[in-house]
Amino acid sequence: MQKHIIVVGSGFGGLSAAIRLAAQGHRVEIYEKADKPGGKAYVIERDGFRFDCGPTVITAPFMFEDLWQTAGRKYQDYFELHECAPYYRLFTHEGRHFDYSGNPDELEAQIRRFNPRDVEGYRRFITNAKPIFDKGFALLDKPFLKFTDMLKVAPDLIKLKAYISTYAYAAQFLKDDYIRRFFSFHPLFIGGNPFDATSIYAMVHYIEREWGVHYAVGGTGAIIAAMAKLFTDIGGTIHLNAPVKEILVEGRKVAGVRLADGQVRRSDIVVSNADVAYTYHNLIDPKHRRHYTDRKLQRTKYSMSLFVIYIGTKRRYNDGRLLRHNIIFSQRYKGLLSDIFHKQKLADDFSLYLYMPSVDDPSFAPEGCESFYVLSPVPNLTAGIDWSKQSRIYRDAIVDFLEDRYMPDLSKNIVVEKIVDPEHFARKQNAYMGASFAVEPLLTQSAWFRPHNQSEEFSNLYFVGAGTHPGAGVPGVLGSATIVQNLIGPA
Repeated sequence: MQKHIIVVGSGFGGLSAAIRLAAQGHRVEIYEKADKPGGKAYVIERDGFRFDCGPTVITAPFMFEDLWQTAGRKYQDYFELHECAPYYRLFTHEGRHFDYSGNPDELEAQIRRFNPRDVEGYRRFITNAKPIFDKGFALLDKPFLKFTDMLKVAPDLIKLKAYISTYAYAAQFLKDDYIRRFFSFHPLFIGGNPFDATSIYAMVHYIEREWGVHYAVGGTGAIIAAMAKLFTDIGGTIHLNAPVKEILVEGRKVAGVRLADGQVRRSDIVVSNADVAYTYHNLIDPKHRRHYTDRKLQRTKYSMSLFVIYIGTKRRYNDGRLLRHNIIFSQRYKGLLSDIFHKQKLADDFSLYLYMPSVDDPSFAPEGCESFYVLSPVPNLTAGIDWSKQSRIYRDAIVDFLEDRYMPDLSKNIVVEKIVDPEHFARKQNAYMGASFAVEPLLTQSAWFRPHNQSEEFSNLYFVGAGTHPGAGVPGVLGSATIVQNLIGPA
């Protein structure tokens, strides 16, 4: 039977769930608070510069192929993907660089430059990562609604040593500290600490090696625009500038939503792409919540936040030193991550991700200019940092560092700039405690232990996105949409 389904939010999770459910014959509407789709993958446009705000590393392109096939289309007719070569340029604190490539021979040559003995260790690393991928990726689109679902996979998780951290897993095979960092940093892309996140995330390197790291021509925003077009092409409706104020509850079922302007929109099912903690805490009256009480939400461990500076310059920095994806490691690694995740303090040093799409996509900036952002992991709002005072200080330290070591005369060439801090994530993106990736990816907060795709409170409320199973990152978020599609079923 056809259901009327309301999707709250139009990020990767909301759009992909809406597409899948509409393709199954349901009547689907998306309600989005912003003036265009995207959620955290919003696009900023200013004075001829364009900035991707969401995920910029696209892996597992076959998941987009599957999404489009569900709707009877080909993604290649909607957007264009190119493979990065190399995937990332990784810098030590001293400025030495390591080109992280998908070509095994090139990658081993890079490893050999740092520590020849680690070449053999890397071969054992990748051999052992395959069974982790085989098991971990197979769980990407499987729901964990019952504890018995967890018990079924527990023997495999123990066998694969999922109880050790990503860094500890890499350290079993690799001796050089920087090489260990280079093959364990991936949890940071989904809000996790490599010294705490489960070794299951070692499979990310295997995914990248098998299917590559890609970017969309026109940026991640081009993928969001393509998904929105696909959704409307198959009959879906998107309501923009339409923030949801409340999810209506009748008995132990949800009954629709109330918008910020007071309008009520009733539905058979609600799918929330909003932050799970925000959904329960802000959109559902506490009197209706038995499981996800405010106390439970407060006890959950949340990911770090981000400090991001979007910059447009009136000169180029295309001398070959910086690529599209650049990661600059602090001299400290474990200590810095401990400051962010455990001590909840803003350190004087930082590690940076510098994303410069205009280096190979001129559509991001006016001629002769550069468009990029620089991102630093920082504590979420539980740290109590006064960002109204710290934001400018922290910004200046990062810009000075880049100017001294990577981008000469940066300060005097900036013509467009926007700063985003944890307060922004909480206020503008409804991220609970400003946690940019929702629930922290710990083994004790994974699978059944993570907020479920089908609400434990209301059987017709579902969740997609970073805060539910399987977790943050584009593959995980797309996987959550497949789970919800299968749970709801066809019309």
